[in-house]
Amino acid sequence: MAFIAELWAFIKERKKFWLLPVIVVMVLFGGLLVLAQGSAVAPFIYTLF
Repeated sequence: MAFIAELWAFIKERKKFWLLPVIVVMVLFGGLLVLAQGSAVAPFIYTLF
């Protein structure tokens, strides 16, 4: 949790708000990869790509 707070402080202080969409997309893709590893949802995720 400290990492997220420090990252937010960095983004806010340096005015690097363009990083937020990049981080959100990376987190979403990571979540999809974790979800696709061994669940029943995996075949449906593969059809997205």
